[in-house]
Amino acid sequence: MKRSVAKNIIEGLREFTEALENDEPIANKFTCRKVVLDLLPVPYNPKAVKATRKLLAASQAVFAQFLGVSVKAVRAWEQGINTPSDLACRFMDEIQRNPEYWRKRLRESIKVKEAS
Repeated sequence: MKRSVAKNIIEGLREFTEALENDEPIANKFTCRKVVLDLLPVPYNPKAVKATRKLLAASQAVFAQFLGVSVKAVRAWEQGINTPSDLACRFMDEIQRNPEYWRKRLRESIKVKEAS
């Protein structure tokens, strides 16, 4: 007879609890994994920032909105006055890895406002 998923989970938790209570080395009794992501951001120089923005075919203003930063920040990055934060670099890394996806996301985000 096949045990249900719920019963398997409960039994596994019971075994885990017993191992903890008995000070057993958990790694010896259970499969333990540590997931480490290789996601250190690449540093972006002015040319790389501009190239990433161009991948999206976006103006500095639109690129800034998309990244969640000011236009002044994007301008300063592209002029070499400042460097992007690690978070901005990670976002640009993702744009570099899959520009078509991010172009699509950018297009989906556009809301046209009529001048009043």
